[in-house]
Formats: sequence, structure tokens, C-alpha cells
Amino acid sequence: MDRPLNNRAWFFVIPVLVFVLFSSLIPLMTVVNYSVQDTMGQNNFFFNGIAWFQNLLDPTTDIGGRFSAALVRNLIFSFVVLAIELPLGIAAAICIPRHGWKVGATLVLIALPLLIPYNVVGTIWQIFARADIGLLGYVINHLGIAYNDTQDPTGAWATIVVMDVWHWTGMVALLAYAGLKSIPDAFYQAARIDGASRWSVFRNIELPKLQKVLVIAVLLRFMGSFMIYTEPSIVTGGGPGESTSFLSLDLVKIALGQVDLGNAAAMSLVYNLITLTICWVFFTVMTQLDRRKDV
Repeated sequence: MDRPLNNRAWFFVIPVLVFVLFSSLIPLMTVVNYSVQDTMGQNNFFFNGIAWFQNLLDPTTDIGGRFSAALVRNLIFSFVVLAIELPLGIAAAICIPRHGWKVGATLVLIALPLLIPYNVVGTIWQIFARADIGLLGYVINHLGIAYNDTQDPTGAWATIVVMDVWHWTGMVALLAYAGLKSIPDAFYQAARIDGASRWSVFRNIELPKLQKVLVIAVLLRFMGSFMIYTEPSIVTGGGPGESTSFLSLDLVKIALGQVDLGNAAAMSLVYNLITLTICWVFFTVMTQLDRRKDV
């Protein structure tokens, strides 16, 4: 027998949807408005069409070259941290105890970096990595390795990557641990009866069961790393030169530093579209792989 539909639930959902749409559409429409207008000063605006977008997407222009270079840096950074944080988070989740008081203590320790605000994380690593007073910079330089995150692009990139891994690997570990806890004990008992090795258990039981959790982890970490701003802004300021100037940093420089609202609005819209597109591709590919395995 068909169950009756209760449409009264929409009375609770619709106000929330209206509030979310209202609070998100107004800023978005303001940016769209600036992206199709130009000004002669004194708040005298005139319609500019898609000129800002053409300028932005042309790599031969100054703004187009900056945008394409920052986009490449952003993509490299996101894929590097994903390649490190995913396996490291899964390995940490496997090592977390499953029973006893150690579980709570371990989870709290892993979650501690996640509780630190972004600007505090940047300040911690800015001091930690300094060659004169920072422990990390002091130790590395006394090991005979030339390290200076404010003058050497390689050192700056290594510092930003390690800082992000330290800050966010715990989230991947917590998600993976939740996925591991949801696996019934019957799977492990069957593996023990068959004499399966630890690697075989991970490859044939744990990893397939973690796939849906890893989809969420990949999406969250890609969005977080692709939109990173506060930490590199504090630690390196986008330098040395433009080596760690990601899209978010460039966008702030153009909008607030140069007060170039047209180019900044066009860049922010394209930036948002790229983020949504890549996340959609990630989600589609990984869910399709999951469906094929189920078939």
C-alpha cells in the first residue's frame, strides 16, 4: 500500500531555502553587476558587456597572464595536497584503535589541528618556519639544508604544503575512521578464516567500503585547498615573487589593492565556475566508478 505524502514538511524547509537563496543571491548578483560594467569614476557606471571576461581569458593580457599562472599554481597545489593527505589520512585511520579509552584520546589528538582558526595556523607556521627564531627553520638550516620560505620558492611551496597537510589530514583520517567503523565484523572474520593478508583485507574489504567516504573527503579537501587564502597570505604573502600567489590572493590584490572591480568581479565568477566544474567532475567520476563496482 502506498504511503500518504505529508507535504506539511515543506512549510519548515521553504523558509530556510528562501533565506539561503536570499543571502547568497544578493552578493552574487552584485558581483555579476560589476563584471558587466565599467566606471569613469564618481560612481558613473556604463555597460561594458563581456569585455572583462575576454580580457581575463586572454593569456596575452596582463590580467589574463596572472589569472592563468595563478590557476596553474592552484591546481598543482590542490593535487599535491590531495595526493599526500588521502593516503596519509587512510593510514592514520587504520592505525587508530577500535576499542577502549585510547579511541577517544587518539581522535581528540587528531582533531586538534582542525579546531585552530586559519589565521592562527598561518601565524604558527610563519613563526615556526623562520630561519632565525623558528624551530623548523633553525633545525633544517643546521642540518646543512638551505631553507628560507620568504626567499626561496621551493622552501615557500614546501612550507605551504606541509602546513596544509598538518592542518587537514586529520579530517580525512576522521572520515576514513568513520567509514572503517561501519564495516561489519563478519567481513574481517571471513578474511581471517580465508587466511587473507593485511594488504588483501585493505584492498578487497576496507578500500571498497571507504569509497563513498573518500568521495566526500576528496570534494571537501579539493574545495578547501583550491580556495586557500589565509594561510599562504600570512606565511608568504604570495611570495617570494609570485610563486605562492594563488587565485584567492590575486583576487584580493586586484579587488582591494588595485580597486579594479571589473576584473576582480569577472575573476571571482570564473573562479567560482571552475571550482564547481572540477567538483562536479570529481563527484561524477567517483560515483560512476562506485556504480560499476556495484554492478
